[in-house]
Amino acid sequence: MNTARLTVRSILFVVLASLAMPILANQNTLLIVGDSLSAAYGVPSERAWVQLLKERLDQNGLSQWQVVNASISGETTDGGARRLPDLLRENDPDVVVIELGGNDGLRGFPPNVIESNLADMIEQVQETGARTVLVGMQIPPNYGQRYTQMFADIFPKLSDRYNTALVPFFLQGVYDRDGFMQDDGLHPSEEAQPKLLDNIWPVLKQNLE
Repeated sequence: MNTARLTVRSILFVVLASLAMPILANQNTLLIVGDSLSAAYGVPSERAWVQLLKERLDQNGLSQWQVVNASISGETTDGGARRLPDLLRENDPDVVVIELGGNDGLRGFPPNVIESNLADMIEQVQETGARTVLVGMQIPPNYGQRYTQMFADIFPKLSDRYNTALVPFFLQGVYDRDGFMQDDGLHPSEEAQPKLLDNIWPVLKQNLE
């Protein structure tokens, strides 16, 4: 009798497992490695652009994508490069969004160091077979024309070198719009979160479909 019950249970387990396998096989992972712009600094997490992204994925028939947000406020390209190996191993992503560099620029880090760190991250992602979406940034002009231009050039240069998708400027239509920045002048407000998503969505969608 016990043997019969065990047999039935075994059969049920195999059947249920086989039904679950197609669901698991269809799951894809989108990993976001960013700084405060993606870590919901100063805004309710449920209204941040990453949460809005999850809703948009469902609305566009892309609900098979799981979003893992590994963004940390204050993160630099060096910190991101150091964390990335564990993140890739733990999450096995299909697409990785790299939204870093802003803090490096605001701290006046050498452009060649920023570029080297981002290149390291892109290479790590490509070695796994995942696709990279590089998010471009710019810094205020008070850092001097030469430095601000060298900083801004990092992102399209890397995109060309590694043939990655590029969001030209994440804060386009945000940094200079009334009510779209917090009082510190550095972080987008809650009102700006849909615009941030709109800025990244066209490029991101192409890499998810």
